Amino acid sequence: MDWVALRLSLELAGLTVLLLLPIGIALGRFLAYRAMRGKEILEALVALPLVLPPTVFGYYLLVAFGAASPLGRAWQALFDRPLVFTFEGLLLASVIFNLPFAVQPMQRAFEAIAPDLRAAAACCGMSPWRVLLRIELPLAWPGILTALVLAFAHTLGEFGIVLMVGGAIPGETETIAIAIYDRVQAFDDRAAAQMAMFLLVFSLATIAVTFFASRRVGRRLG
Repeated sequence: MDWVALRLSLELAGLTVLLLLPIGIALGRFLAYRAMRGKEILEALVALPLVLPPTVFGYYLLVAFGAASPLGRAWQALFDRPLVFTFEGLLLASVIFNLPFAVQPMQRAFEAIAPDLRAAAACCGMSPWRVLLRIELPLAWPGILTALVLAFAHTLGEFGIVLMVGGAIPGETETIAIAIYDRVQAFDDRAAAQMAMFLLVFSLATIAVTFFASRRVGRRLG
């Protein structure tokens, strides 16, 4: 087992979920409640990572983060290091690539809340922030939890984006998915099988626990 790669993968997945939590809630709620022209285009942009091959999406992120891009130059000027082939660049790419896994379940969860319930809360004098914290978030929590676990599990197994943007640098951007690939390339089938089995069991257990928790929360709220 490559413990360094596993630790890096867990750190990347955890930070990705942490950053996606407020982004997913804000964007998912916006898409659920706001009627506007061009909404379908915005939803399509959010869902784009689902249909584009990871290597294609990773290529465009590599260009966007590169030293010739405005973002790459600004990052270099601020931190005196490039954005590509670093953990920070990999984290930013992971957040962007996992956006639909976080936003879409949260959007559906907010859409399932009855509009009359929100209107009644507003008529009772509750502020928008209080409605969000006391009514919307508790009711949408199963969807939010599902979104976060999907993003976490997807980040653990992501290969194409990590390879394109991270460069598979040991101890810096080499995740467990890359480590498995490297072991296969080196004909170390035992180590590859061990890490693959760990990733399979861990991902399956995480998703199963999440579905169980979501159903319990749903029954309690119902």
